[in-house]
Amino acid sequence: MKAVVCRNWGPPDSLALEEVPDPQPGPDQVVVEVRAAGVNFPDVLTVQGKYQVKPPLPFIPGNEFAGIVRTVGPGVTAFGPGDRVIGFTRTGAFAELALAPVSTLVPMPAGMDFDVAASVTLTYGTAHHALADRGALQPGETLLVLGAAGGVGLAAVEIGKALGARVIAAASSADKLAVCRECGADVLIDYERDDLREAIRAATDGRGPDVIVDPVGGIYSEPALRSIAWRGRHLVVGFANGAIPQVPWNVMLLKGASVMGVFWGDFQRKEPAANAQAMRTMLDWMMEGKLRPLVSKRYALADTAHALEDMAARRVLGKVIVAP
Repeated sequence: MKAVVCRNWGPPDSLALEEVPDPQPGPDQVVVEVRAAGVNFPDVLTVQGKYQVKPPLPFIPGNEFAGIVRTVGPGVTAFGPGDRVIGFTRTGAFAELALAPVSTLVPMPAGMDFDVAASVTLTYGTAHHALADRGALQPGETLLVLGAAGGVGLAAVEIGKALGARVIAAASSADKLAVCRECGADVLIDYERDDLREAIRAATDGRGPDVIVDPVGGIYSEPALRSIAWRGRHLVVGFANGAIPQVPWNVMLLKGASVMGVFWGDFQRKEPAANAQAMRTMLDWMMEGKLRPLVSKRYALADTAHALEDMAARRVLGKVIVAP
């Protein structure tokens, strides 16, 4: 099979498309013909050796995919050849075939598109874990989403609306904010043009947001945190801006606020039952039309490095996928 291989830590253009042996399923494993693989910011960090988890070299990057089961290993009864599935693994998605433990797979709903299915796990899983679990977002509360036009950001906008919140979307251009509006955002803030703290004050009549989803970090985290409402929850998702901010602890004291970490990868491994229930909820919402993942671009397997470069440069709207 053809696969994208990372042999040494480095930038995306160091990846190579190679012919490698087809994977063979062992006990409780499944081989899936990959029809679409989601591209995520952690993929950029992983191939550079900068992510929390470093797979042993060499490896095939990519961790979320949708496809059709080709073969199953001993002991597998939940799936069979021909079944359409959604999967999330640490590695292996940027290839024609992916090897996955059966525990990492869920059935694809009938009628769901492969591109959409490959966009469900990491970004929507992260956003749902952040808002419904860690942030306990309630109907009628105000949600601020930083980096709102990215994968996690747009998912948070949609899930925030599904949970009954008023959603403020903050992004870096008018074009990105237009996409946020289409996904249901109630208020738009261009933080490249506007003073973020003053714009939040105006959008909330000085009260501040109850919950902040922050996948950006850098220079935007502190003004957002300083604007938070009494008993607010600031959800730390990532640092796409490149810098880990220094938290002003006194703000949390004065606001009775909380800063919470959101790491969906370990959540889905350590609390599989809770994650499975969340996935069922989101798939139902998708089939009902409450969530509509935006897949803005498709890349061929040979162009995977380009997809990762676009992700690193923040040129991506919503989700992009690799189609082997």
